[in-house]
Amino acid sequence: MREKKIIDTNTFDWPIILIYIVMVLFGWFNIYSASWNESTGSIFDLNKNYGKQFLFICASAFIAIFWLFLDYKVFSLFSYVVYGILIALVISVFVLGKEVAGNKNWIPIGGFNLQPAEFAKYGVSLALAKFLGTPDARLKDKSTLRIALAIFLLPMALILIQKDTGSALVFLSFTLVLYREGLSGIWFIMALCSIIIFILTLYFGSIWVSGVFAAIAFLFYILSSRRKYLTWPVLLVTIAVVGFSSSINLIMDNVLKDHQKKRILVTFGLLEDLKKEGYNVHQSKIAIGSGGLIGKGYLQGTQTKLRYVPEQHTDFIFCTIGEEWGWVGSMVMLILFVTLIARVYYLAERQKNRYNRVYAYCVASILFFHFTINIGMTIGLVPVIGIPLPFFSYGGSSLIGFTVLLFTLIRLDATRSTEMSTLKDMY
Repeated sequence: MREKKIIDTNTFDWPIILIYIVMVLFGWFNIYSASWNESTGSIFDLNKNYGKQFLFICASAFIAIFWLFLDYKVFSLFSYVVYGILIALVISVFVLGKEVAGNKNWIPIGGFNLQPAEFAKYGVSLALAKFLGTPDARLKDKSTLRIALAIFLLPMALILIQKDTGSALVFLSFTLVLYREGLSGIWFIMALCSIIIFILTLYFGSIWVSGVFAAIAFLFYILSSRRKYLTWPVLLVTIAVVGFSSSINLIMDNVLKDHQKKRILVTFGLLEDLKKEGYNVHQSKIAIGSGGLIGKGYLQGTQTKLRYVPEQHTDFIFCTIGEEWGWVGSMVMLILFVTLIARVYYLAERQKNRYNRVYAYCVASILFFHFTINIGMTIGLVPVIGIPLPFFSYGGSSLIGFTVLLFTLIRLDATRSTEMSTLKDMY
């Protein structure tokens, strides 16, 4: 009789599991606080958001335990299958989708709404790990790079068409994974330069930016007249900068929605709109600032109780923490996130095969993007694009999606000593 293999629970990364539990519970208590008033009932009231979040936590706990005891080979074997199913689910939104808050990106299931975009990140992580995990995959090969880009740009494009800009932009975090696996750093330099040109154009206009850059390029050409081989590169870069700067106003006026344009202008201080597009961030900063050092106390936040901040239980949950738990509570939350992301990076580097390593970097990149953008939104450093704070914001799709993402990594890491030889056989 064949002997069954018993999974050693000591191989699980318990620091990450403990951080996950603390985050989920802390988030749940703050969701309750964001909805609380003197007439609020039990935290287990299933008719309220915090009661529903309790159900999501229970479902996530069941999924997490189940995932930990799955055969780890399943993840690699069915990576492309999962990716295909989740892409199909994203496409089904066009037919079955329900409009929530102006966006048709939800599928109603019973009394709950499923957001396929939250799970698509998991499918992309598996598929990208499977593709880049093969021995022959090298990003210096143009065909390999094109396929890798297509894996995450396809769902990104579909979600953009559904007008869920925030969820779509999260997929750009996978470029960090490509960089770790050999993508040239020139692409990130170009991205940084594009951001700088974008900001300068907003402040000074495309004519000024184009004129200054053309003058600098001409001066560079004169000073390096003996190096004729630089003529064409300088000319092409100048044309690219002028073209990009000139197209920004066109994009702002004809591609972005009016509220998206205003949010960008508000973020950079070019528009003051405290009653509409700037209202959320303004009230959020007031709530966070009023918390002081140790906060006003749990369930005692005045901005929170009086509902000054819209969507406070979802995208703006951080301002509840800032107001009621103060600087100390905010720092505890930030330390939890930094520790979690750092731990995931540590797990990534200790993997013995590329599949696990690439997947781990996908997890780290997604968490990093969500964390930095969400906190940046609530304190006014980046435009409001509507993405949740992992494990803290209300939402079943978000919590379950991040749980699956994280516990797949924990399961893969638990078998790092034997996975290398097994995965070689599969390839």
